Amino acid sequence: MGFQYNHNVVVRYQGFLLLQQPGHTWLVRPERSPMLLLPFRTHACTLAEAKKILTNKLSEEMEINQAA
Repeated sequence: MGFQYNHNVVVRYQGFLLLQQPGHTWLVRPERSPMLLLPFRTHACTLAEAKKILTNKLSEEMEINQAA
């Protein structure tokens, strides 16, 4: 009989929670409302890459809001 260890990694970054999922993907969701971005999942990547993806999405959202 083997033991399975579940390590739940949760990182707070720029008002978002990055939750590590099986397969080395990340679930990114806002800490609180109002939501600037809807929750999304990344492809299999490192934490640093997940942070870059979030930063890029936030900058795109800011550009859209400023254009409106």
